[in-house]
Amino acid sequence: MRNGKAVFPFTAIVGQEDFKLCLILNLIDPTLGGVLATGDKGTGKTTTVRALSQLMGSASVPFINLPLGATEDRVLGSIALEPLINEKKKVVEPGLLALANGGILYIDEINLLNDYLMDILLDASASGGYYLEREGISQWLESRICLTGTMNPEEGDLRPQLLDRFGLCVDIFTPLAIDQRREITARRLAFESNPAAFLKKYKGEEERLRSILLNAGKKIAAMEIPDAVSLRCSELALEHKVEGMRADILLMKAARAYAAYQERSRVDVADVDAVAHFVLKHRSNSSSSSRKQENNSPDDQKESHTVRL
Repeated sequence: MRNGKAVFPFTAIVGQEDFKLCLILNLIDPTLGGVLATGDKGTGKTTTVRALSQLMGSASVPFINLPLGATEDRVLGSIALEPLINEKKKVVEPGLLALANGGILYIDEINLLNDYLMDILLDASASGGYYLEREGISQWLESRICLTGTMNPEEGDLRPQLLDRFGLCVDIFTPLAIDQRREITARRLAFESNPAAFLKKYKGEEERLRSILLNAGKKIAAMEIPDAVSLRCSELALEHKVEGMRADILLMKAARAYAAYQERSRVDVADVDAVAHFVLKHRSNSSSSSRKQENNSPDDQKESHTVRL
């Protein structure tokens, strides 16, 4: 339950395995820089994000929905008026970005958010916080967040400079398999008919996954990373002709988080390959890679997390 309202369980969501994985990796390592999900309307993007927040609810993981019309003060914070007027004291009132610390900051139709706020959100997501500068106050506010943006490309694109700042990117398609569509419908109707019974059915799976994610987040700093993994990251970055070093670093971080999610203490080359598409999809300048991605169709979707480039 969240605010007294039942939320569809994360482990019960069908057909969004790649999106679920990207969210999980960012929750394990918030320095990955967030997830951008692009694709069709009505595919459960918002439901999936809320479900992950609900999954981690007992671990005090906040879920903040940032509206497109939010002001700079609402997003970043401001000086509280009451103590300023009554006590002549300057007290910082945290904004949505600080309130999301340790959890998920979600923006639907993120491509319509103004570029200034987008830059700040992405900076905070990568660095773990930001400085609030207000009326003689300069205060560092922590904001270790899983920044999650969803968008429909038909409604406009993000600038390439902003696109590159997202750690992971995933495409979401409308399911075409009849069995999968029937299962999605059946689960949704079962949830709406009896939320308590449906939540109870998935309680065990939810608790197991929550435990795995909490443990994974604690051990990523101590993960063993062999030279072969570093070599594979550099090879992929060069093969896809990416600009700068961000892709190399993110490939390493994503592979490390993936290995931790698999409850291992050592990162393997296979872990890099399992997450490479999410890191490189929106950064690749390789014409051959671009053609492969353009030729991908919903029929090519797999339940497997491993994507070969």
